[in-house]
Amino acid sequence: MTQMTAMVLDAPGQKLRRVGREIPVPGAGEVLVEVSACGVCRTDLHVIDGEVHAHCPIVPGHEIVGRARAIGDGVAGLVPGQRVGIPWLGHTCGDCGYCRAGQENLCDRAEFTGATRDGGFATHVVADAHYCFALPARFDDAEAAPLLCAGLIGWRALRRADDARVIGLYGFGAAAHLIAQVAVWQGRRVLAFTREGDEAGQAFARSMGCAWAGSSVQPAPEPLDAALIFAPVGELVPTALRSVRKGGLVVCAGIHMSDIPSFPYRELWGEREICSIANLTRDDGLSFLEVADRARLRPQVETYPLAEANLALERLRNGLVKGAAVLLPPTP
Repeated sequence: MTQMTAMVLDAPGQKLRRVGREIPVPGAGEVLVEVSACGVCRTDLHVIDGEVHAHCPIVPGHEIVGRARAIGDGVAGLVPGQRVGIPWLGHTCGDCGYCRAGQENLCDRAEFTGATRDGGFATHVVADAHYCFALPARFDDAEAAPLLCAGLIGWRALRRADDARVIGLYGFGAAAHLIAQVAVWQGRRVLAFTREGDEAGQAFARSMGCAWAGSSVQPAPEPLDAALIFAPVGELVPTALRSVRKGGLVVCAGIHMSDIPSFPYRELWGEREICSIANLTRDDGLSFLEVADRARLRPQVETYPLAEANLALERLRNGLVKGAAVLLPPTP
């Protein structure tokens, strides 16, 4: 087989277009992966809407699960047929100050899967072998896909919250439904905040182990040690600040967020903090996948054929996806 299928974004604001092209050959340090599942992430919407920079035309998708089919020169530790996961951070330089300091997530010359290098809304993709993760066997391909961004970003946000015992999750989508399970497994008390009137989403949050679920326009029923914001809504930052205790933390976990409105200094005072989470590191991937296995996470997924990528994206945009949406390429 020499031909592959891909869903291509020609320019921001356009629908994805189905195309056929030659299967690429991996270069030095790379691996060709035959895609078996690819999650649909809110970051894909930000790419399509032009809110996150991309090199168009581009194949979106960065929650990729597949099998290695060809190995480039200089790659060690991967063999043909091995199942791997490919995340958002697709390549780093290894030389800049951030990389040398163990902050590769902030690399000055980073490349991003599905934005600056082709991603997984396709039957095949070429990846940097350094950013391919082995996946726990207990997850099938569709279940494993959302672990590679929703799970990883949620994990990095949770790690940033350190030992916070009472945690509020604002926006209960793919990331929150995974990290809520981890936090509960760790013995934390988790409160979920959804869109006003989203009773189905609140019931879903409770089914994932949350001790309370309600509207994000309501004050928290108890002081939070930390708030993790997954919804791309800047107005939630001062809302969350009003719910965290003195010395508490608000973590903005998305790659894009609408503008944060002004708020009185008294809502920040008391040594409260606001921070952001950017991308991920390989250590995030290794540590999270181990925890996901040990905690026996239950990813909730809705699957769609690759050709229905535009439908999956619109359902995600309109808040109609319960858990995570995952695309399945046609079987060869």
